[in-house]
Amino acid sequence: MHRKRSHGRVLVVSTLVGCLEVALAVVVVLLYVRTQPPPDTPPDYGRITGALAAAAPLVGVASFLLSLVFVLPAVALADLRARGLGGRVAWWPAPLVVAALSAPPVLIFASYNDAQTHPTLVFWASATASLSLGALIALPRGEGLARRVAVWGSAVVAGTGLVGALGLAVGLLPAYEPPRIGPRTMTGSWIDHTGNTLAFTPDGRVTASGVGGRSAFDHPGGGPSPSCSGSGTWAYESGRGVWAQRVRVDVPGCTWPAWSVGGTARQPRIQQEIGDPGSGRLYQLRKVSDRT
Repeated sequence: MHRKRSHGRVLVVSTLVGCLEVALAVVVVLLYVRTQPPPDTPPDYGRITGALAAAAPLVGVASFLLSLVFVLPAVALADLRARGLGGRVAWWPAPLVVAALSAPPVLIFASYNDAQTHPTLVFWASATASLSLGALIALPRGEGLARRVAVWGSAVVAGTGLVGALGLAVGLLPAYEPPRIGPRTMTGSWIDHTGNTLAFTPDGRVTASGVGGRSAFDHPGGGPSPSCSGSGTWAYESGRGVWAQRVRVDVPGCTWPAWSVGGTARQPRIQQEIGDPGSGRLYQLRKVSDRT
């Protein structure tokens, strides 16, 4: 005869699973960020770490409430089905119950916010999968389940971070690198976020229109740089690797250091660091598509 299930243990296990899923998602996002071009303004990792630490209790509370509303009924239904199967617990009712319970609030939220159908379905499926995982892991009745979930779940999160870091270090994961461009790519117009442009021609001439304006270079610790316009020459230097690429622009009255290369192959950029040395803040110009 089977012992009566402890609903408190189900809530504890499901809450642990929810917290571990969030931790795993954070690790995956951090690894993904390493494969993307850096932002114009570098993130404040100290502030981000503090925000994550402050949000940890909220994640625990949210995970507990979601477990109470969605996971516990799914496990209860699985137990109810077990009575008709000779005491054998069926796992498949749990995801169905979670999907049915989560559908109404998702649809109400989507209708209220005029959300599109595809993102709504993706969110609903993701929520069903994550909550169902907590229900399925909480189904076993063995002793020490919560401890095993905490140990093995933490190992999965830490292992994912370690494997991802090693993958980035040895090149198994595609860590971000700027695209390899050349004189042919440089030919055309490059525009900043305010509409100022550098126009490069194949014969080595360049025309600047308002590049390096006040809105681009205004930063703490230094004064704004005036806009620069005029005509001059340019040269592309390939360097010894993609990180060493430089574009030198010589326009009378414009004192620019060499521009480095950023962005992606589909959306290349030329850029300069602004602000204090080592600030990581970038002023970027993107290549205007020939079809635009």
